Amino acid sequence: MNIRVEQLKERILASQGKEQADFILRNAKIADVFSLEWKLADIVVTNGHIVAVDTTGAFIAKAEQDAEGKYVVPGLIDAHIHIESSMVTPLAFSRILLPHGVTTVITDPHEIANVSGADGIQFMIDESLKSEMDIHIMLPSSVPATPFEHAGAVLKAKDLQPFLTKEKVLGLAEVMDFPAVLSGDSDMLDKIAMALEANVPIDGHGAGLKPNQIRGYRVAGIHTDHECITAEEALDRVAQGMYVLVREGSAAKNLRDVLPAVNTQNARRFMFCTDDKHLDELIEEGSIDHAIRLAIKEGMEPLQAIQLATLNAAECYKLYNKGAIAPGFIADFFMIDSLESFRAISVWKNGLKIAEDNKMLKVNASEDYLPQHIANTVSLPTLSVADFSIPLTNDGTANVIEIMPNQITTRKKVLKVPVIEGFFTPCTEHDLLKLAVIERHQASGNIGLGIVHGFGIKMGAIATTIAHDSHNMVVLGTNDEDMLAACKHLESIQGGVVIIKDGKVLASLSLPIAGLMSDKPATQTAKELKILHESIISIHPNLDFHLLLTLSFVSLPVIPELKLTDTGLFDVVAYKHIPIQA
Repeated sequence: MNIRVEQLKERILASQGKEQADFILRNAKIADVFSLEWKLADIVVTNGHIVAVDTTGAFIAKAEQDAEGKYVVPGLIDAHIHIESSMVTPLAFSRILLPHGVTTVITDPHEIANVSGADGIQFMIDESLKSEMDIHIMLPSSVPATPFEHAGAVLKAKDLQPFLTKEKVLGLAEVMDFPAVLSGDSDMLDKIAMALEANVPIDGHGAGLKPNQIRGYRVAGIHTDHECITAEEALDRVAQGMYVLVREGSAAKNLRDVLPAVNTQNARRFMFCTDDKHLDELIEEGSIDHAIRLAIKEGMEPLQAIQLATLNAAECYKLYNKGAIAPGFIADFFMIDSLESFRAISVWKNGLKIAEDNKMLKVNASEDYLPQHIANTVSLPTLSVADFSIPLTNDGTANVIEIMPNQITTRKKVLKVPVIEGFFTPCTEHDLLKLAVIERHQASGNIGLGIVHGFGIKMGAIATTIAHDSHNMVVLGTNDEDMLAACKHLESIQGGVVIIKDGKVLASLSLPIAGLMSDKPATQTAKELKILHESIISIHPNLDFHLLLTLSFVSLPVIPELKLTDTGLFDVVAYKHIPIQA
């Protein structure tokens, strides 16, 4: 007999008490996410599925545990994340978050796809299958994100089509190039039509879009947005039939601003996501559990917050056997110590306890290896300090990027900047620094230069190959010599992050997998990241925001208002390149 049918039969018989169950968690105070009430009952599990939520005590099992009346909630779901932003592989990532009660994530591998193309997507799928966590894939829709930069790959509908039948692939990931959608660009519409024909979800990316533009997205079949930064934006999306993913990551922290949009009438159209979150914060805070804690602190009813983090996300992405503790659902759940702390005590995945007291109980496979086919991705042209020169022939009035701490949006400013002998000169007193984005995939020689305000470093330079979404090399500096040294060091280690002062390396983090991820275990990577952050403090003593993540988004030309790509300064609102000189 087919194994699937045999297991189905076993579950049915166990649900009727005709066969012994595999496991029972007794006396659990269960979060009922359908009716939003707490229910004291036993959770009965067979073959990794819940077969009964019993209040009679009639079931028996091969193993059991007494929850002693503690709260038990469904496994949490991160509705949108780029695992590459954690700087570790999916396997290492899963072992960080499972102890926090996050049992499922929906990831868009467009970071690695922008570097390594289809090979990068396949790597993430392969790694997801090794993971104890359920990692589902949305296929990158925008590689490159726009035609105004150079990525390491170009993916069209014909390149994505074969992946739709792969295990763990759910749909089409965030459609970032909104002008391509709204103008009816054939390449973009081919991808959307492919997803619509397959009847799979399509994620949106509506940063700064007006209601009429969102209308165009909806007509195209796009049904989510994670870029809302105000309650008004969220309410508009919901009114037009979208799901809103309330984001709380490392750089973009939108939960407090968006949460007032959620009420008892529309709550089923909201869920939580992180989008991008660094390894150190994932270890310390978790991800979706952290969002629930914040939501409760902001006044949301705990069961409502749990529903957003579980059932809503599952139904949005057609994961109909996830997101609840009820018969027929996969047995993913965890026990917490209190609603206020919302800290996972024990975590069950597929009915087996896999984590306790914030630690995995058993780890089998090795985490550290370097996949050669997506390594060696950093190729720079021959550089000199002259490549960082910014000539200004006017009185020094320039278009300047102003960063917004803990946001991925920027402001366009027109400021008078210091000029010596016809060239912009960085000024730490007025926090006017130099920024460069260097194409690093083909050594083409493309270098975009700009002036930035708000980073506040006092000396040296910082460079990284994490530069959304094309992931060219981005370098921030107070002087050209340290900027050059930073670029050369990153090329020598084939990607990562480096801090330079007076020509010397203060700290560096090697990320040789596509220049985005470490080939080392998460614990070792976290230690190196901590040293990196400490070194940043030495050149920015008053730092009060996540500098690395903020830096990694200054090159993303789909997020307002002013960004820098390898082809130059880009006005996102006007959707065109502009000169530095105003």
